[in-house]
Amino acid sequence: MSTQLLQSTSEHETIARLSAAFNRCFETLEVGDDLLAPDALLDLFPPFWRFQLRGPDALAAQLHAVADGPASVRVVRVVPTTTGFVTEHEQTGPGSTARRLILCEVRDGRISEAVVYCNGEWDDELRARHAAEAPMLRP
Repeated sequence: MSTQLLQSTSEHETIARLSAAFNRCFETLEVGDDLLAPDALLDLFPPFWRFQLRGPDALAAQLHAVADGPASVRVVRVVPTTTGFVTEHEQTGPGSTARRLILCEVRDGRISEAVVYCNGEWDDELRARHAAEAPMLRP
């Protein structure tokens, strides 16, 4: 992990740009040239598994491999950290929903590392069961 501290206004603007672009890539399946460092490490934790990718091309290939159609992403929050940011989002696609929490490290204006925790894709049946058995106190 990086030990660089993000303190300036321009660095906070960088976080806003990067978090928006990172969340958007789950909708567009495109990883822009200015989003990830060429050697960025992506450490992914889907349910019951873990794997790692390196670089923008590997992330784009993974997004294309798992996409089951157009999706929309609702950003729940973005929280700056001393070395990057944490973002939480909910992705809704054809018949499924997934929530992710992503810890991003930023170096030289790009994401150099992202740790992605995902609850998996919930289909209509699981969402209905969840609503009946564990209603949320807050959405």
